[in-house]
Amino acid sequence: MLVTLKDIKKMYGGDVLFEGLHLDILPQDKLGLVGRNGSGKSTIVKLITGLESMEEGQRFVKKDTTIGYLAQLPAEEDGTVSQYLFNSFAILRSLQEEMAALEEQMQDPNTMERAIKLYGEKQEAFHRLGGYEMESNVEKVARGLNIHKHLDQTFDQLSGGERTKAGLARILLEEPDLLLLDEPTNHLDIDAIEWLEDYINQYAGAVCIISHDRHFLDQTASRIADLEQGEIEIYNGNYSSYVKQKEEKLLAEFKEYKEQQKKIKKMKEAIKRLRQWANEANPPSEKLFRKAKSMEKALEKMEKMEKPLLDVKQMGLSLGGEKRSGNDVFLAENVEKRYEDKVILRDVTLHVQYQNRIAIVGKNGAGKSTLLQLLLQQDEPTRGSLKRGTQLKVGYLPQEALQEVDPGLRVIDYFREQVIVTEGQARRILAAFMFYGYAVFRKIHQLSGGERMRLKLAVFMYQEVNVLILDEPTNHLDIESQEVLEDALKQFNGTILCVSHDRYFLNTCFAETAYIVNGELHRFPGSYEETKHKVEGFYAVEDPPKDRKPTDKKVQPEKQQEAGWEARIEQLEAEREKRQKEMESLETVEELMEAQREIDELEHELESLYEQWLT
Repeated sequence: MLVTLKDIKKMYGGDVLFEGLHLDILPQDKLGLVGRNGSGKSTIVKLITGLESMEEGQRFVKKDTTIGYLAQLPAEEDGTVSQYLFNSFAILRSLQEEMAALEEQMQDPNTMERAIKLYGEKQEAFHRLGGYEMESNVEKVARGLNIHKHLDQTFDQLSGGERTKAGLARILLEEPDLLLLDEPTNHLDIDAIEWLEDYINQYAGAVCIISHDRHFLDQTASRIADLEQGEIEIYNGNYSSYVKQKEEKLLAEFKEYKEQQKKIKKMKEAIKRLRQWANEANPPSEKLFRKAKSMEKALEKMEKMEKPLLDVKQMGLSLGGEKRSGNDVFLAENVEKRYEDKVILRDVTLHVQYQNRIAIVGKNGAGKSTLLQLLLQQDEPTRGSLKRGTQLKVGYLPQEALQEVDPGLRVIDYFREQVIVTEGQARRILAAFMFYGYAVFRKIHQLSGGERMRLKLAVFMYQEVNVLILDEPTNHLDIESQEVLEDALKQFNGTILCVSHDRYFLNTCFAETAYIVNGELHRFPGSYEETKHKVEGFYAVEDPPKDRKPTDKKVQPEKQQEAGWEARIEQLEAEREKRQKEMESLETVEELMEAQREIDELEHELESLYEQWLT
């Protein structure tokens, strides 16, 4: 074992968080740690690192094991991001300094011979430990996590998300024997998440991941540790495998529990009858009394099963008002948005109609949130037109909910400001969103990110919105709450526009996907998984220069745009030819029809690109 937690008891404020907890982490383990918000996942990670103490139990760490821990919010650091990352190579930097000192000694004839010998030894160690790959490794990880543009910035110039990425980059560069990652995907775009998945899968050491990103856990975890009611249960396989195994286990346990309850009921009835017969006998039967007593003892000794917890407490969310919007919800035509000389969005045309469900995807900084702000009329386009439909009742859920609200306001007071109800009604409604008892009197600044999201969703439910605009809605929700949100969105009758990097959520809830690439919007029918290959050619185009002036594409096509179309056309033509060749080996009618449908889709996209390319 690399790390073992044995018989751990941990308390917070007089409450037992867990007792008798046991966890083993194996060498080269890829372990996903899952559980509800507040169940103690981050506490377990801190116990592994020694950052938290325990009331009872033991922590065993294999000798010389190095542990790297990524907290959700990394500490403040001095210096530039580049310096921060290079500091992960402590031994190599020390060797570099020693070699530099020896180079000076080599200039002195009196110390030259000894310096040359020592220099050779140090240089060999520097080479063996990968010293000459330091710069390339920093560049590789920084590019993978999309922070290479921030290398020359100081740490205090970074946003919270950028600091988290820098912290992740540093512990990846340290290459510890055990990586502890607490919500590593929260501030990453999809490209960075997929890069991190590949990195973890190739990582030689062990990795323990706390994450609410189900797709990420499917791609990286080979074991799942399920923390529930203070106990850990281990399941082999990825997240999807765990869900299936847990469901089967719970159903089997519930069946066993019901069988035992039947047996207990029969035994109690038998004891009751025996006592009745013993009393009715003349004289009373001692033999029957003894049998009843013997059966009572057997019942007392029986190990009673606890009732399996099939339905845990979760949010009660049902979105959707009775009043629908008009057919046209938003119409953006040739919209451009620039800040000073930087173009964020260019020539964006987007027609959103009633009951459209559109996911908006793109790299961090691509302009996704900017587009939402324009649609919400929180900002004005630099040029182009943007119209809103009639009878819209918009519910907007930003990345950081309730930032505009007085932090000293109580939960129940905020809710009653938004929804006209009595205090009793408000408490009943908030209980459905897991604000129980005195939790409704907590202040806004005391709420976690997930609790803020739940409170905002409670307001939407009773404001009867017919348009939802969501910006990373799953970021702070645990998996059970994400599933409740997904079910509610499926039943919602209105229109949804959503920015998200959660691929499981995107594939579950959205039938259309719009990609923002180099400021331009490309919209396709289908989920993220079904459409992501369609924009690969566009990503090959370099970012346009900042000082580029607005132009009309129909009058003067841009070279970068043309290059993107040409690359995509070549890719689609090659794919069409490949599919046509594959058709020759197909035998069944169903296979041939499916192949022809795919070819038709490719040809439809090609026709559209030819038209744009030639105009």
